[in-house]
Amino acid sequence: MKTTAAVLHGVDQDWEVTDLDLDPPKEGEVLIRYVAAGLCHSDEHLRHGDLTPRFPIVGGHEGAGIIEEVGPGVVGLKPGDHIVCSFIPSCGRCRFCSTGQQSLCDLGATILDGALPSGGYRWHKDGEDYGGICMLGTFSQYGTISQYSCVKVDDDLPLEVAVLVGCGVPTGWGSSVYAAGVKPGETVVIYGIGGIGINAVQGARHAGAKNVVAVDPLANKREKAEEFGATHSAATAEDAHKLVWEQLEPGVGADHAIVTVGVVDEDVVSAAFDVIRKGADVTITGLADPSKKTIHISGALLTLFQKRIQGTLFGSANPMYDIKKMLDLYRAGDVKLDEMITKQYKLEEINQGYQDLIDGKNIRGVIIHEH
Repeated sequence: MKTTAAVLHGVDQDWEVTDLDLDPPKEGEVLIRYVAAGLCHSDEHLRHGDLTPRFPIVGGHEGAGIIEEVGPGVVGLKPGDHIVCSFIPSCGRCRFCSTGQQSLCDLGATILDGALPSGGYRWHKDGEDYGGICMLGTFSQYGTISQYSCVKVDDDLPLEVAVLVGCGVPTGWGSSVYAAGVKPGETVVIYGIGGIGINAVQGARHAGAKNVVAVDPLANKREKAEEFGATHSAATAEDAHKLVWEQLEPGVGADHAIVTVGVVDEDVVSAAFDVIRKGADVTITGLADPSKKTIHISGALLTLFQKRIQGTLFGSANPMYDIKKMLDLYRAGDVKLDEMITKQYKLEEINQGYQDLIDGKNIRGVIIHEH
């Protein structure tokens, strides 16, 4: 069948909206009609070379849609089911899935290659194979994806809103609740208030933090963070450090620092390391070029003050459980989703959508597919 998709052919190129041929589902795969896709900064990393995938590649790893067809051997899914995609597939059987670490599933090995877990590619054009980022490619009207990337959700949930829980919401929320392990009464500093950071704010407040400090140079993002539960905000890391060490936790420091900036560098990591108290932790959720070393801190202080620096993928959440959990919290009014969507776009407006993200206008933009 034919589908229209936004693809990248190389670094520093714009997204190109083009028609592709799509194969039907094979063993363990489903055909999905995408309804919505989130504009996450991770896809923009591909365009700027911070992460280098196999080109050409269909973008989009935050998606929601309706199953049109299922291949042989698919279990628990049928045509008509509404699903939110997990950008890390979960096989349920590898060492990591079986020990409650689904975000580290071995099937995630090809997220930058775009080949499906069963092997090969399902999009083609002029004899060339196109992969899908995170084996999804949600910037397409239709996709053939693994059953292990599908989380069935209730039919009455609006997919253009539910799409956010495929990546940004659990990644940010889990960074506070699961990875950092924020506890009631603690002080948390969050660097970078985009689609991930805003949810780290939600998670920290949900966990009972006394002080949640949102750090971002843009006033509109600081204001949005306060709407989502931040108790304080700062335009710079220096201002945040002064606020914490002189007013909130004088002479002690913060309990947790969470780094969710668009591109992580050694300056923000060092600031996060300096803002925390003895025995506290820095959680790094944001990404950077894997070939660059972005952590440069004093090993002596790390030891003498017993501090910790850790990374987290998907907020250390388990997709098959936590995607539904986020939607349950949304229904209960404990997690905000609608307020997070700054603007909706058509697929052909994708380059404008990402420009708005880069310009700091959007917390989260969402593509609504037309069929």
